[in-house]
Amino acid sequence: MKSPHDCQSIDEVRHLIDDIDRQIITALGLRFECVQAIMRFKQTEEEVRAPQRYQAVLAQRRIWAQEMGLPPDLVEEMYRLLIERFIDYELKTLADAPTPNEAGRP
Repeated sequence: MKSPHDCQSIDEVRHLIDDIDRQIITALGLRFECVQAIMRFKQTEEEVRAPQRYQAVLAQRRIWAQEMGLPPDLVEEMYRLLIERFIDYELKTLADAPTPNEAGRP
């Protein structure tokens, strides 16, 4: 893959952005699979929200952003939105899941 600095035209930069976005979406797909998998281990809203984990994730992403020369506030904002949407999905999934009594009914 070309470096952005090696691009000779706006179209080359746009193609590079498209390639990167495809990789990001692929990674988001894998992250979503993890969210679905982790739901096997969560049974309550508190376990879904996991406030200590949420804060730890945001703090670590800020560090990673700084290490990559990215604005930590921007990265944190993006992760807040991402995590909040996944929490919404998990909460809906949890609410829609049959209770143990319902699971055994025909």
